[in-house]
Amino acid sequence: MESKEKVTPVDTAKANQITGFQLFSMTTSMVMTVYGFAAFAKQGPTALFFLFLAGILWFLPVTRAAGEMASIDGWSKGGIFTWSRTMLGEKTGWAALFYQWIHITVGMNTMMYFIIGCLSITLDLPIINNNPAVKFILMMILLWGLILLQQRGTKVTGKIAQWCFSLGVIIPVFFLLILFVTYLAQGNPMLIRINFSTIFPKSWTGSVLVGFVPFILAFAGAEGSAPHVKDLNKPKVYPKVMLALAFAAILSDIIGSMAIAGTIPNKQIQLSTGIVYAYGALVKRFGFGVVFIEKLTGLLLAIGVTGEISSWVVGPNAGMFEAAKAGFLPPRFSKANKYGIETNVMILQGVIVSIMGALLTFGAGGNKANLSFQTAMSLTVALYTLMYMLMFVSYIVLQLKHDDLHRTFFASRSKTLRLIYGTLGFVLSAFGFVVTFFPPAALSAASKHTYMVLLLSAFVVVFFIPFILYAYHKRWASELGIDIENQSVKTTATETEHAGTSEQHNN
Repeated sequence: MESKEKVTPVDTAKANQITGFQLFSMTTSMVMTVYGFAAFAKQGPTALFFLFLAGILWFLPVTRAAGEMASIDGWSKGGIFTWSRTMLGEKTGWAALFYQWIHITVGMNTMMYFIIGCLSITLDLPIINNNPAVKFILMMILLWGLILLQQRGTKVTGKIAQWCFSLGVIIPVFFLLILFVTYLAQGNPMLIRINFSTIFPKSWTGSVLVGFVPFILAFAGAEGSAPHVKDLNKPKVYPKVMLALAFAAILSDIIGSMAIAGTIPNKQIQLSTGIVYAYGALVKRFGFGVVFIEKLTGLLLAIGVTGEISSWVVGPNAGMFEAAKAGFLPPRFSKANKYGIETNVMILQGVIVSIMGALLTFGAGGNKANLSFQTAMSLTVALYTLMYMLMFVSYIVLQLKHDDLHRTFFASRSKTLRLIYGTLGFVLSAFGFVVTFFPPAALSAASKHTYMVLLLSAFVVVFFIPFILYAYHKRWASELGIDIENQSVKTTATETEHAGTSEQHNN
């Protein structure tokens, strides 16, 4: 028995060890979504303004702040849970993690909808996308199949993400770039004009600014892989991974959106699976087989989004597992399988995603279904931007009160610039949060009222769930043998304050 106990940690470590490129692939698959290019292109030249706002002024602070906080001694486990818990207290840290974790329950369903839509084009089987029962069965096979694959360790997820990223992101983006350059080289005109008068929004009303929300959502998720810093064979490369992610995501979104907007008339750009037909419309100009390209593109994009779901299955769940071990969930969720994977937490997430998928797939027909889906999506954005607000407050508190904590990476040598990063991130997160509650202009007056009632009601309910669960924290912690009465929330900070603080500015 003793030999088994000694071998298990070694086997667990090997099963979960990943390379920097594998973590880059996991994180990138959570952020870079080729299927968003069509939605960006629909905005025309204004997409550049929103991409700058979301990419440079928001996403860059996210990656820099996450990279710095994950490099602090003792902060490599738990991600947003550890960061916010240490800086803002247990209750707030738990709430931040819960909002990050729960938002993906709708997000995963939209990803699965996209995969099935692409496969319906590739296989020429409209029934799998049009029949709710068939669609839901395929969604469940996809979801639970991916959950099952994760049970043998993070290394498996890293390999899945690596292959899916290469096939489903790199190849489609590179192919789109080649088509775009060829189109321009042949002397064809850009269908949009890019200058200062066209880049900025024509008005600054709420219904126009709500168009900024999809851009934030497109860049969201960079911090989701932070709990797996502990699994890196070289943890110090994490900040470099985040920097490479920022560059790759911003560049690909600019290339993708402008390539489509500049070559396809705006009225012909379709959302959702419209990106597949956008490739078809481009290759049609060069005499290639349009149907074949559409089928191939649909398959590649489906592979890419499959990698995205796989990464989301393991990302926030690792943080939730750390919270469960600290007594924030019933004790059964603090148990891992022999590979160190939080199976029970994944099953809980899978059940919630399945229930949400059933509600969205079999919900009321017609406009009511569209309204419900739109409300659900807005709810996820509101919750996620709220989580980011808490993350940036944690980062600002870190700079102001705990600048002596030892870390291997600083977002900037200048403390002032680090505070600017935190402030920019918080302000734009708050902006995204507020405009989420503006009804889309396309809704009728009656639908706008219903939208607001549904969204506000759902937000209030979900907002208080982590605080209701927190009321049981003491009982669950005691069942795990944790005495929270004598446990300081600042334990991690206290331990790290003495961890080589004299070396911090030498790194």
